[in-house]
Amino acid sequence: MNFIFVSRAALISIAAFVAFPANAKVVDQSEIGFTVAHSAEVSTPPADVWKMLRSPDKWWSKEHSWSGDAANFWLDSQAGGCFCEKLPDSGNGPGSVQHARIVFAQPNRMLRLSGAFGPLQGEALSGTLTIQIKETPTGSSIHFDYVVGGYMRFKVGDIAPAVDGVIGEQLAGLAKALGGALPPADDAKDEDR
Repeated sequence: MNFIFVSRAALISIAAFVAFPANAKVVDQSEIGFTVAHSAEVSTPPADVWKMLRSPDKWWSKEHSWSGDAANFWLDSQAGGCFCEKLPDSGNGPGSVQHARIVFAQPNRMLRLSGAFGPLQGEALSGTLTIQIKETPTGSSIHFDYVVGGYMRFKVGDIAPAVDGVIGEQLAGLAKALGGALPPADDAKDEDR
């Protein structure tokens, strides 16, 4: 499913029929927005998680790209940096997409991005994805927290579960690229959020 080909009606239909991972969680929602959260444990240290996080071409799903090819993703992991994607030349020159802008980067600990992903980009929304990394006795815990708010033409009750599935898929891809997720650990809230 390339973002470029997904209509609003199709995305709502997908939300009704897609099976989401057991750890999928819409934390809260209202008429103006929603929050989704996902956590994973991996057996790699925070420095390795940080290194992989900075290479979305190795873990972000090509199914959730505009170009259909994850190799086109890049991330400049400093404040003001871009999580972007190049678009192939279709005869009129190459293009690009900014998925999000980096607003906070603390190596081996936290990356915060501001951006409305995929079809949300065409709405009057603000989205903030906070990615936290914590060292554990067996490696690292990774937590994705995505908060979306503003005006949208989607019904929150329809779009929130679909977005939750996409964000969960990206965390699963990151964990897989790091060698696979460990069994779930305590999902306690971090005081830094």
